[in-house]
Amino acid sequence: MKKYLYRILKILGIMLTEVSLIMTMFASTSWAGKPIRIAITDLEGLEQLQREFGSFRDLLSKKTGLTIKFFPVASRTAAVEAMRSKKIDFALSGPAEYVIFRVRTKAEPVVGFSRPDYFAPIIVMADSGITKVKDLKGKKVAVGPIGSTSKHLAPMQIIKDNGIDPLKDIKVIHTSVKLGWEALKRGDVAAFGTTNDKFLTLRSKEKQFEPGAFRVIARGPDLPNDVLLVRPGIDKKIIEMLRH
Repeated sequence: MKKYLYRILKILGIMLTEVSLIMTMFASTSWAGKPIRIAITDLEGLEQLQREFGSFRDLLSKKTGLTIKFFPVASRTAAVEAMRSKKIDFALSGPAEYVIFRVRTKAEPVVGFSRPDYFAPIIVMADSGITKVKDLKGKKVAVGPIGSTSKHLAPMQIIKDNGIDPLKDIKVIHTSVKLGWEALKRGDVAAFGTTNDKFLTLRSKEKQFEPGAFRVIARGPDLPNDVLLVRPGIDKKIIEMLRH
């Protein structure tokens, strides 16, 4: 009787092992042919995504063998809602945005991305007479969308660290990078806070003014890594492929 029970248990064990292997194979192939949808929270429009992150997507596809597709979002709120409704699988966001994703979608971090020379400067026109942050008191300052780590929170921290209360001593204008740059050139705002890479790109493409027409009056410390987030329910094998 004992030998009979032992044989039954052994057979059941083999069957369970085989079922487990089949399930593992199914999981690893369940995404076969399906694109991985990624949103970049600080970029709007497919054209901008392709231009700034196209090479990143191509390299990621080559390394993993997965089909990677961008999912344009109009704002961070839209990105969060897209993840909640499973319209996107991953999102690349700043550390401040991660907190919102975590609370609203239970997203998990996959990997951090560092950028060289990634910090926020405060930019003014060189002929404005503004040479330090304290000169901005009572003036308008353009920054990025509310909640952006690099284009809103970082510039505000720079201003605060230089003795100006960003909530009381200046008028903050939230806008896009392109509109903020144009507002600075027209004199609609006294200063513009963005990221160093965006500033260098805008200045290099500028046709109306020479590079020396712009002055950086302050810069912040290097910004923390961006974070690639994944929504719940994504195959762990996919996550590990992207992580490594």
